[in-house]
Amino acid sequence: MLEIMKIDSVETLQPLKAQYFAQTTAPLDGMWHFGFVPMSQHFGFYQNHELVGFCCINNDGYLLQFYLSQKAKSPAGELFALIAQNNSKVISEAIGEIKGAFVSTCDPQFLAFSLDNVGTLAVNALMYCGLNDERVERNNKVTLVHAKSSDLSEFVAFAADAIGAPTEWLSGYFSQLIEKQELLGFWLDGQLVASGECRKFAQYQQDYADLGIIVSPEHRGQGIATDVLVALISHAQAQRLIPMCSTEKGNIGAQKAIAKAGLKTEHRLVQINFK
Repeated sequence: MLEIMKIDSVETLQPLKAQYFAQTTAPLDGMWHFGFVPMSQHFGFYQNHELVGFCCINNDGYLLQFYLSQKAKSPAGELFALIAQNNSKVISEAIGEIKGAFVSTCDPQFLAFSLDNVGTLAVNALMYCGLNDERVERNNKVTLVHAKSSDLSEFVAFAADAIGAPTEWLSGYFSQLIEKQELLGFWLDGQLVASGECRKFAQYQQDYADLGIIVSPEHRGQGIATDVLVALISHAQAQRLIPMCSTEKGNIGAQKAIAKAGLKTEHRLVQINFK
């Protein structure tokens, strides 16, 4: 059996991460794989002291990534089943109890193994990538301005009020976006009414821009979300990047805005609870 050990530095996994992303059929959700994954725990699969695979598990006991290279002599499906069913005392002691997985439909092997062990399944989010129809009218109706360091407190207060996120987390998150010039704002009569994110990937998926928007509650339902998204699409295309984004299944308003902006959806992020 493969030896499973906790990984303290994710840098150790970079060659395997590259292989993992290369076998996906479409870009993986940016927030999940570049936001949540780094905050989760990684475990390496070792064969004769050689690192041949890994998995990533969040604090709630859900797998977020799973990969076993062709160098491994153990069948990947059998290893996954032992993890998913908590049937191995050795594995359970190494990684803890696993409840399920959050997996993209563009991640074929991870999805297949998860479905082999499914108890219940529900779509968590819709994933959008590329433009659905070039004939969709995409006239820029708003002007977005890059956020400056002096704008940080305004953006933090705006987002905390609009989506209820913790101010401490927002401060760190927005600071990073401002530094990379990936945070933009739309002001109306001197008031910040929408924020836009055009996040680029430092590694993997470097041909894509991951878009995000927040609109103030009092300005929703006026088409501002669509207009901001159209402006973000143009911003991404000016950098020769393919726009992508995602939204929760229950967020019908966001889905309508994204559809009007012309982005297409073919993939889903699925929450699977194991048997």
